[in-house]
Amino acid sequence: MKKRIYLCILAAFLCLTLAGCQKADPEAADGTAKAPETVELLVWGAAEDEALLGQIFESFQQKYQSEADFHITFSPQSESNCMDALMNDLENGADVFAFADDQLNTLVAAGALEPVEPADSIKAANLSEAVHAACVGDTLYAYPLTADNGYFLYYNKRYFTEGDISSLERMLEVAAAQEKKVTMDWSSGWYVYSFFGNTGLEVGLNDDGITNFCTWNGTEGPIRGTDVAQSMLNLAESPGFLNTTDEGFLKGVQDGTVIAGVSGTWNAVAIKEAWGADYGASRLPSYTCGGQQVQMASYSGYKLIGVNAYSASHEWASRLAEWISNEANQKLRFELRGQGPANKNAASSQEVQSSPAISALLSQSEFSTVQRLGGNFWDPVTVFAGNMAAGNPTGQGLQEQLDKMVEDITAP
Repeated sequence: MKKRIYLCILAAFLCLTLAGCQKADPEAADGTAKAPETVELLVWGAAEDEALLGQIFESFQQKYQSEADFHITFSPQSESNCMDALMNDLENGADVFAFADDQLNTLVAAGALEPVEPADSIKAANLSEAVHAACVGDTLYAYPLTADNGYFLYYNKRYFTEGDISSLERMLEVAAAQEKKVTMDWSSGWYVYSFFGNTGLEVGLNDDGITNFCTWNGTEGPIRGTDVAQSMLNLAESPGFLNTTDEGFLKGVQDGTVIAGVSGTWNAVAIKEAWGADYGASRLPSYTCGGQQVQMASYSGYKLIGVNAYSASHEWASRLAEWISNEANQKLRFELRGQGPANKNAASSQEVQSSPAISALLSQSEFSTVQRLGGNFWDPVTVFAGNMAAGNPTGQGLQEQLDKMVEDITAP
């Protein structure tokens, strides 16, 4: 009997002890609530985004205030130079950072980025080209943020009908008749790609991530390299055409000498101010090449949000990166900064679709591709296109010039 009483007392004691342990988990010994963990995060982004990101940080902290005590620090860092800054001290770099998509491969190769999880939901929520820009192979390494770093056609509705803007040759005829100009920048391979992109002639980055492949001098197929070169010469001969930089285009718009041109969203506000109700924007026109109409192509660029693989708070950094790039905050980014969303729902919203520049860019995206090029691409294209713009003053054979350009583009 004494043994049974002892065992009952022991069992009761153990129950009380376990109950006391369970109560002590969420509370300290003195009965006070357990303090949430402290999370420190450093975020890099464009200086112009500071006010926007401040709002985003605030909503993020409100969302998760019961789970952690956040100390989020913003430091201005250009997206275009983010990779270089990060590589200088990767382990002590930003936990979360915005960067241009052409830096993705290098960041992944350096071990700066880990695969994003859950990838399927992020991929499904964003435009396919933006997702492609955030992937190496089929693996997602960053969060798509914007889809507006590309080019399209600006035109003055006072001079052109909707039918006119479907053909570059027709636009040049209209401009010449009015003693005005239609412009492009042939000093940059970024724009020159538009003539080669939908012809079956190719250029891109090899698997080594450094050298290029290029078939722009191709002599077989429906369109040959010389067909493109001859088309460029024909366009350059028109008195309605002007080869000029982006600055020259905008100056011409403002002084009335330019009535159309190829550029990007960064000029939208200034062009709207200059043309007022006549301000128009559209996808690029087609041009005549090899006896057929070819839709002009374009390079597209995207801003991405990355999470440093060396972040001491990687899980929270990932949550913040996803928050910065979610649908609501991409809409907010458009409202405050005018940047085109990568999120499908945000991009299809009435507010975004009512922006002529963003709408034109989205329309052109069907004929655009992500820029993946090695450094040897740029100078040879500038030399070749400069000769075409000048009317081939040396008289050198077009095939010879194309061969030289491709040799230099693909040089090790």
